[in-house]
Amino acid sequence: MAAGTTNALCVLVMLLGVAAPPTAADIPVNCMYSDLLGSWRFFVFGAPGARFSTCSDGLGPDTTQEVIKLQKLNTAIDEHGNKGTFTLIYNQGFEVEVAGYKWFAFFPFSKINGTVISYCDKARPGWVHNIFAQQWSCFYGQRIDPPAETSTRLVVADLSSKTTPRQFFKYNPDFVDAINQLQVFWKARMYPEYVGKPMEMLEKRAGGSRSRLFKSPVPVQVSEDVKRLADTLPDTWDWRDVNGVNFVSPVRDQGRCGSCYAFASTAMLESRIRIITNNTQQPILSPQQIVSCSHYSQGCEGGFPYLIAGKYAQDFGILEEANYPYKGVDAPCEVQPHARYFSSNYQYIGGFYGACNEPLMRFELVNHGPVAVSFQVYDDFRYYSGGVYIHTGLHDSFNPFETTNHVVLVVGYGHDASSGLDFWTVKNSWGEEWGEDGYFRIRRGNDECAIESIAVAATPIPQLS
Repeated sequence: MAAGTTNALCVLVMLLGVAAPPTAADIPVNCMYSDLLGSWRFFVFGAPGARFSTCSDGLGPDTTQEVIKLQKLNTAIDEHGNKGTFTLIYNQGFEVEVAGYKWFAFFPFSKINGTVISYCDKARPGWVHNIFAQQWSCFYGQRIDPPAETSTRLVVADLSSKTTPRQFFKYNPDFVDAINQLQVFWKARMYPEYVGKPMEMLEKRAGGSRSRLFKSPVPVQVSEDVKRLADTLPDTWDWRDVNGVNFVSPVRDQGRCGSCYAFASTAMLESRIRIITNNTQQPILSPQQIVSCSHYSQGCEGGFPYLIAGKYAQDFGILEEANYPYKGVDAPCEVQPHARYFSSNYQYIGGFYGACNEPLMRFELVNHGPVAVSFQVYDDFRYYSGGVYIHTGLHDSFNPFETTNHVVLVVGYGHDASSGLDFWTVKNSWGEEWGEDGYFRIRRGNDECAIESIAVAATPIPQLS
């Protein structure tokens, strides 16, 4: 990294133009792939050391500066000519890997008069470390080409007050009847346990207001090479029954916490550990550790599996449930000395955010194990009880759930003869009483509710014998 002499605190104020929010706060930003393209200057501060949990508690003089150019589709080139890769992380941050180092940061934002302004040409204080996660520092960034004055600052509505705890769920039988009369592909029913629950709680179970999908990527066109690979795959697949053997961990219930991302991430790692070890290791991992301790997510307010099953598991490791039991609340982090499970690598399916499609998902699923996916939850989905889900377009005017970003685990795929629909088999985190014993099937091949646009895979490392 090239040497730099600029004072980090002064540059931070000058470049960001807005106070950096705490790392653990919600980040309702909305930045796009095009905002990331160009040349960035990263300012490194803090003496290199062991794993850092946070990079926002204080700033000191920067020790180095590095200019990295981000080009289509996912190429990163540093000022010394080294080539690497990068990816947008949903619409909230990015990760760059080049010359043996990984750079990760969120975009900054500010709230003015009930709206959120996203500064997509800047990077909040984030983390940089070598690929072995041995030498860590903090950094912040500014896109310098195109220059800041030509960048677009995206303005989105502040969604934090859309639902209040004083609104409670009530049973609407007309809505359930309308769903069942409109289509024959799946059945809706009422879940009595929802009645009287705060709408805020139910919205969190579906991803939370701050994980709402403003605009999901469209699955990429399927190439001839990918088509040929897909033609070699079985017509059906289910990791719950591979020659009579189940490699999927039990269904769990996230409760009132918006921790679906933690449950889907741990469920993927659990299943893949079972596959790698032929079921000789069957750990149940701790979502509560992620909720309480991860600075890469927002606790019960949401998060993303790329940053948990992938980055957090690689950087910090995940404990077993028995060593860090689930509470379902934003409890303080408690450091535990027990053994952890790590990830050796991770990626968006297709290689980067926006490169996913249905055949690539099937190929990853069959060859490596279940994958974590994000999709849009509409109000009719909550009433699902069985069949192949297709969004009806109906909205419950009495209990309006807004589109959210829910994270679940795809464990298989198949074809439903009665409806003629191809489907994904998906593990939810709403307990075994919901849906088809805690699972649901959803139409496959049409990017139903964006389920084929944001898929994540990670490779766990089993414990040594």
